[in-house]
Formats: sequence, C-alpha cells, structure tokens
Amino acid sequence: MKRPTLADVAALAGVSAKTVSNVLLGRPHVSAATRAKVQAAIEQVGYEAGHATSQAGRGLASGRTGRIAVVVPNLYQPYFAENAERLILALAERGFTSTLRIAHGGAGERDAVLGLTTTDVDGVIICPHHLTDELLAGAVPRRPTVALGGGPIKTLDCVLMGEYAGFVAITRHLLATGRRRPAFVWNGPVGAVPTGDRYAGFLAALAEYGIEHDPSLVANSSDWDRRATGYEAMVGLLRRSGPEFDAAVCVNDTMAVGVLKALHTHGIRVPEDVAVTGFDDTDEGEFTIPSLSSVSPDQGSMVAAAVRLLIERLDGYDGEARQVHTGTHLLIRDSSASA
Repeated sequence: MKRPTLADVAALAGVSAKTVSNVLLGRPHVSAATRAKVQAAIEQVGYEAGHATSQAGRGLASGRTGRIAVVVPNLYQPYFAENAERLILALAERGFTSTLRIAHGGAGERDAVLGLTTTDVDGVIICPHHLTDELLAGAVPRRPTVALGGGPIKTLDCVLMGEYAGFVAITRHLLATGRRRPAFVWNGPVGAVPTGDRYAGFLAALAEYGIEHDPSLVANSSDWDRRATGYEAMVGLLRRSGPEFDAAVCVNDTMAVGVLKALHTHGIRVPEDVAVTGFDDTDEGEFTIPSLSSVSPDQGSMVAAAVRLLIERLDGYDGEARQVHTGTHLLIRDSSASA
C-alpha cells in the first residue's frame, strides 16, 4: 500500500501543503480551525512524519529545520548582546529555535547573509556592523534574511532605527539646557570628518540654533564597540590644545561609558562642567554614575518587526526587499542636567 504523503493530507483538509507543514512544525500563526482540520486529515489518512513529536521528523516532512541563525558582530558590545537575547526569545515565542553566530568583519557578515556559513538554518536575522551594498555586490540571499539595524541594504528586508531623528532630539535637549559647545565622539581616525545619520542629525540641531560646529571638537577613536575607545577618544580630545567644550555627544552608550570615566579621571564634573549623552539605551547606562542620558531606538519594536518580516518570507512572500523604520525616544538622566 502506498504510504500517505503530505499532499494527501493537504488534499483531504482542503489546504496547501505549506499549511500542513506549518501545522506539523507547530507554527503559532495557523488558526485553530485550520489546525483541527489538518490534524483530522493526518489521522484519517494515517500520515506519519517520522516520529510524530520529533522536530527532526517534522523537519524532514516540511523541508525545514525550525531553526534560525541570529548573527551579531560581537557580544561584548551591550547593544548586540541585548538584541541577540531579544531575538532568541522572540523567535522561541513563535516556535523557532535559534543558533547564535558571531560574524567577524564585513566578509563574515556577507558570508552569513549569503548562506556560506548558515547552511543549516531556515532563515537569518543579522545585526550588521559592516555590511553594505558594495559588499553584497547585488547578490541575493539563498534563504530568508532580515537585517536589524545598520544602514539600508537593497537586497535585504531591513529594520532601520531612527538615528538621524534621535541625534536631532538629543542635541536639541543639550542646547535647550544651555550647552553651546558640544563635542562629537565617534569612531573614526584622527582628523577625519564624521559621517552618517548620527552626525547629520547632530549638525541639523546645531543649525537650528544658529551654531556652526567647531571641527576641533571631534573626538576620534578606532572602534565604537568598546568602552576603552570612548575613554581614549575623550583623553585625546582633552590633551589637544584648543577651545573648551561643554557637552560630549557620543555615537553610542558604550563609548559614552568610557567618556564618563575619562572625564572623572581628569577631574571634570558631569554634568556641571560637561554633559554627556549616548545612544542605544543599553542597560548599563541606567547604572553609571551619573546615570547616562540616551536615545532609545525601541529595540523591542525593532526585534518584533524583524521577526515578522522573516516569518512572512518563510511563509512564501517573495516580493521586493522592504524597509521598516522604527521610532526613537529620549531618556533624560543625570548626565545631561541643566548647566
């Protein structure tokens, strides 16, 4: 006798084979009525997907593993570590298991996106640090892939944070408290002009107040993922001869933590002498002394959007790459109180 197939179940239940696969995998987005019809059809035709309760058996039946790769550039930067945890928990709520991958550098991120190092998963969510259109050179991922954060990538679904708006808002806050000579702390070589939406937002807010940014008030570092580089950037700025500053606008919380230590070490009071702000709203900012003012990119909304986009791809959406923009909000704490 011919062994019942997935197609037999689908035909009897009056649904697609994909829907049967979703039921076998325990996908939560299948309605209760549809799930009941499929289960009844499975019992009627005597279909067996290997061991009925085995994930491996269900994977063989559907051609899926039920596993998603969560790819980050590192785990020592709180922003990436916190997002990795959020993603793993959000995916688990939707019935997926996760495998955590660390992609070092642009080549590692490219290989993860293109499937060279992620062959054992159904999809990929990457928190990129170096990934660009140039690196991908127009290549399309082999499996559903979503980028969470970073810049827009033409061939990927992307969830983009409000970097420009966030830096406009945090700089406006500093100017409203009376600061007029803010330094900008970023990751770039000494002498280089900052780039990107964060710096553009910073300049836009200054322009609203009729202030032209002094190029000498740029603190440079080689990396924005480590507290030590924030410390080194601020020490370098303090050692230079030049005009004084009354605020330090840092590209992220991690560098801001290093800046706080450098200012304390040099006897500079925060916020009395210099206000300090960050970006990302990582947990440690609430516990620095003084507590760190920051911009929240609403990581919860970003993660929810990334998971939704990925599941839509897994469920058959094959349209053009999409962009989802999430909002930001200010978290004003002690490090930027009024001058």
